[in-house]
Amino acid sequence: MATFLYKLGRLSFRRRWWTALIWVAVFVLAGFGASSAGTPPEDDFKLPGTEAQKTFDLLDERFPGTAADAASARIVFKAPDGQKITAAENKAAVEGVIEDLSGGKQVAAVADPFKTPGAVSKDGTTAYSTASYKVAAMKITDGTRDGIDKAMESGRDAGLTVEGGGDALMVEPDMGHGEIIGVGIALIVLLITFGSMVAAGLPILTALIGVGIGMSAITALATTLGLSATTGTLAMMIGLAVGIDYALFIASRYRAELSEGHSREEAAGRAVGTAGSAVVFAGLTVIVALAGLAVVNIPILTKMGMAAAGTVAIAVLIALTLVPATLGIVGKRIFGRRVRKRNPETGAPPAEHHKPNMGTRWSKFVLRRPVMVLLAAVLGLGALAAPVASMELGLPDEGNSPKTSTQYKAYNLLSDGFGPGFNGPLMGVVDAKGADNPQEAADEVVAQVKGLDGVVAVAKPVFNKDGDTATISIVPDSGPSDVKTESLVHDIRDLAPGIADDTGADLLVSGTTAVNIDFSQVLNDALVPYLALVVGLAFLLLMLVFRSILVPLKAALGFLLSVLAALGSVVAVFQWGWAANLLGVENTGPIMSMMPIFMIGVVFGLAMDYEVFLVTRMREAYVHGEEPRQAITTGFKYGARVVTAAAIIMISVFSGFIGAGDSMIKMMGFGLAVAVLLDAFIVRMTIVPAVLALLGKSAWWLPKWLNKLLPNVDVEGEKLQQRLTLEKKASSAGDDDRELEPVG
Repeated sequence: MATFLYKLGRLSFRRRWWTALIWVAVFVLAGFGASSAGTPPEDDFKLPGTEAQKTFDLLDERFPGTAADAASARIVFKAPDGQKITAAENKAAVEGVIEDLSGGKQVAAVADPFKTPGAVSKDGTTAYSTASYKVAAMKITDGTRDGIDKAMESGRDAGLTVEGGGDALMVEPDMGHGEIIGVGIALIVLLITFGSMVAAGLPILTALIGVGIGMSAITALATTLGLSATTGTLAMMIGLAVGIDYALFIASRYRAELSEGHSREEAAGRAVGTAGSAVVFAGLTVIVALAGLAVVNIPILTKMGMAAAGTVAIAVLIALTLVPATLGIVGKRIFGRRVRKRNPETGAPPAEHHKPNMGTRWSKFVLRRPVMVLLAAVLGLGALAAPVASMELGLPDEGNSPKTSTQYKAYNLLSDGFGPGFNGPLMGVVDAKGADNPQEAADEVVAQVKGLDGVVAVAKPVFNKDGDTATISIVPDSGPSDVKTESLVHDIRDLAPGIADDTGADLLVSGTTAVNIDFSQVLNDALVPYLALVVGLAFLLLMLVFRSILVPLKAALGFLLSVLAALGSVVAVFQWGWAANLLGVENTGPIMSMMPIFMIGVVFGLAMDYEVFLVTRMREAYVHGEEPRQAITTGFKYGARVVTAAAIIMISVFSGFIGAGDSMIKMMGFGLAVAVLLDAFIVRMTIVPAVLALLGKSAWWLPKWLNKLLPNVDVEGEKLQQRLTLEKKASSAGDDDRELEPVG
């Protein structure tokens, strides 16, 4: 592989303007395709195989014309202190708000609280009205939301406290300024690393081109492949991250090769042949992690993972072709002005083989005390991981919204006036098509559900036109994200077999709370298979790269340590509330169900990036004759600075999302930033050299039978080095006047 990539790098360098023109053409074509594409479809959130999804499908079939996933809004009214909401003046104000709400084009119906049983609190101070809509929440227009806001404001002007919740009021989450902050800090870090504005801007430019092509392709194919507007969210974040990383590694190796005295074309070939090989396998591990999301069997996650994997593939291709081409275009400006002045002939500084840098000094410190360093790092990560044992998974409800939001205020008004369960009523569906008496079957369900602990109220069954299916609203005494509510859902579902035997009817449970429970269960069930798939395939890839069993095993175990420690930190802050005020976390609660799988997918890819780029340098030095301990120091000398820069960039990108207003985005940003911090600096920079120092030559051991079985992909460039050495000998033997035959 190294020889092929060496030729590709030289060809791209030599034909740099053609290479750049081809990528610009691809960029323009993708942009044209995106601009001429139709409107992307709305998010189609489905949970195949779950009871909640079966219920939605049944409702769509038995209640035609009323979408089971239609949006709704709940408006809560509270009278001024000392007054009743049923007082004439307050009642008139409430009815005025309802009249305003009813005028919207997307509104299906608005319930009058004074005509709806149980919609006025027992103390008479609070009432609520439910507005149902003709479309799903994703299709609610800004005009409809503005209409809801104006209607609520009219009630406030009349002296009432009026707040609203429900998915009809849902807006796009505040993502913060992660990308802007990340690009800005990336430029600063790259400028410090390279000492040249041109060199600093090159990885960002090529990464942005890759992300632009990827996002445009997603938009262009949206209608054909059913990709919604949110499908590209993960692709943008990951594409930008790996795009900068891959260009950074190749540009850094190119500068090192120039310092060794090689010509610019030769340096480009060697950089792509060596660092490019690491890029290919690092990219493959990321692609495996993202494409593996298909195991979860949630269509929207599968599409997001595949779209992000495609963007990573583009980033790899750009790193192997466009980056060496742009290195040829910028010429000597890849180095700073001071360096070029000191050596105007080549513009490159001389190689500094013996001058220690920070990476060298740190590796020597670890090599002197490997056992002590390893124990300290493992115990520290273990302490951070301890809170995972008490982690509660779920999906945040409106009680986790910012305290200044109307959703949060409406949630609390409803809880105070009626009880927390009114914020997330369950929906029972009785499929009585096989029952002798549908009405009796539905009544039997109501009677049995009423007898369960944790049930506050059960509404009368509402039948469809054919009279074979009924819906029943069930109000628990606990909130939507409460563990008691989850237990109640399971208790109701446990009644289904007995009801089927007694009446011939099927009982299903759905509603927002039940959907959240099923969603969490799907993710929990998929966690172990997903982890096994991703780590297993990556283990095989790393065996090909390092020709070793212990190095991939160490990489996988180190990754698990960093992810568990990061999840423990998330639990401590977002569930326990430690340092929550410092991070602007207003409400604590269960950890978002997606966090474990999401962090495994994203962090695994980035962690393996750092593992591959750092350890391939060690492997390369070892293969070329250095002792194991010296190879570790060599790897750190050339790789630590670049890995550090890449990690700081990623930490900055993810930290930018901590400032988001949405609690889920804030949690993701914090978790990913901590995970990259721990994995890059504790696992890769500390545990890896300590373990390799203790293993010595055993680290690179591979059984002979397995060595013969595995294809030799020559990532460390051993075959390439042999070829170049032979060519150099041939040249010195009398062919000095003959240039190296052009390759490619």
